[in-house]
Amino acid sequence: MALKPRYDVVVVGGGNAAVCAALEARRLGASVVVLEAAPQHMRGGNSRHTRNVRYMHIGPDNYLVGDYTEDEFFADLLQVTGGETNEELARMTIRASQDLGQWIAGNGVRWQGALKGTLSLNRTNAFFLGGGKALLNHYYELAGRLSIEAVYNAEVEDIVPGEQGRVFVHLDGRRQEVAAKSVVVASGGFEANLEWLGEYWGDDAKNFAIRGTPFNRGRPLRALLDRGAKAIGNPREYHAIAVDARGPQFDGGIVTRLDTVPFAIVVNREGRRFSDEGADIWPKRYASWGGLIARQPGQVAFSILDSQRVEEFMPGCFPPVVAGSIPALARELGLDPETVAATVAAYNAAVILGKYDSTVLDDCHTLGLDPPKSHWALPIQKPPFFAYPLRTGITFTYYGLAVNAQAQVLGEAGTPLGGIYAAGEVMSGNILGRGYLAGFGMTIGSVFGRIAGREAAKHALS
Repeated sequence: MALKPRYDVVVVGGGNAAVCAALEARRLGASVVVLEAAPQHMRGGNSRHTRNVRYMHIGPDNYLVGDYTEDEFFADLLQVTGGETNEELARMTIRASQDLGQWIAGNGVRWQGALKGTLSLNRTNAFFLGGGKALLNHYYELAGRLSIEAVYNAEVEDIVPGEQGRVFVHLDGRRQEVAAKSVVVASGGFEANLEWLGEYWGDDAKNFAIRGTPFNRGRPLRALLDRGAKAIGNPREYHAIAVDARGPQFDGGIVTRLDTVPFAIVVNREGRRFSDEGADIWPKRYASWGGLIARQPGQVAFSILDSQRVEEFMPGCFPPVVAGSIPALARELGLDPETVAATVAAYNAAVILGKYDSTVLDDCHTLGLDPPKSHWALPIQKPPFFAYPLRTGITFTYYGLAVNAQAQVLGEAGTPLGGIYAAGEVMSGNILGRGYLAGFGMTIGSVFGRIAGREAAKHALS
């Protein structure tokens, strides 16, 4: 198809942040086109794999209980990032999230309660009925009614900033040029570009699973960096979790995620533990395990537990490895039986039993073990024994575009590039220096998507 020669606002990307921007820009009267690199049945970037969004609230709201204040939200963010965040942008994002429950529902999305295995989130994170794909379907249906054009299989190759901005897109086998008064870049990170990841991780990058869309290859990001945009974030940092090592390299989504770690011990391929499996509540800790596994030999690990714990987490899409003894389990995993048996025995001997409660930081812990297991430590002693092979599953990268509070993309000198805005994962490094909070990517995308859409429309229509 042939694109129109000119739009007020061109949105690059097709996920949550992109469609939020498109909706807000159109509501202000701008003509809008969404350029999605994926085919229609795979539209939505990583958003189609999401389940929930984290937002500030005072009082019960959309199945959420209690309060989740700005200060508590920010304290949680500081904890997982180690302080590597822009406080001004972070607090602005948190405050602006307070109306997300109403705004999202106002666009047709329905809510549901927290699911089994996610109950610790029932105060902080609201769940979409039908998940991220249902949310996107509602947004795209509304976008169509508002006369927003959505173009699929449209790979943006270059973006030229300026008052007479231009976007170059590969579509239907040829390069097309579109004039744009404003451009919103919401095209995700570069995690699906293994060659680019390899610049920072070497050959280890080949062992990573990319749990989201295979279309986030970073081409719009690279184009703007080449044209003078200021980079933000550590190129080796990302949101990554432990996924089943037997899953696909691309697009495994939420079903390959494994939440076994708090209920198990985790060993590397040498049969040794390497981190505290009970350091904190899982929604604050789960995203650290992708990086931890990435730094182990072969970028693989194995969670080991017994029959007493196997029902406490959401099952994965692959069955566990099962054996009647720890040595037999180790052999099934291709690990040294003596080493694994010694690791389990040392752990069991160090366990100090208390009142077990998987929903709080309980007092079941180890003593004299390095690394410790600080909470939820129970002996692994009742057969049969279970194991899951784990590897690093990257959701999105943090290296991206520097922006200001108006979502304007900044140049190397710190001044805005004319008419260029960014939202979502491509600018997440402004707020996430490292670490992650469950549902916070959707927060950033929703907040900055709306800001970018409004500001882009105002600029285009002025």
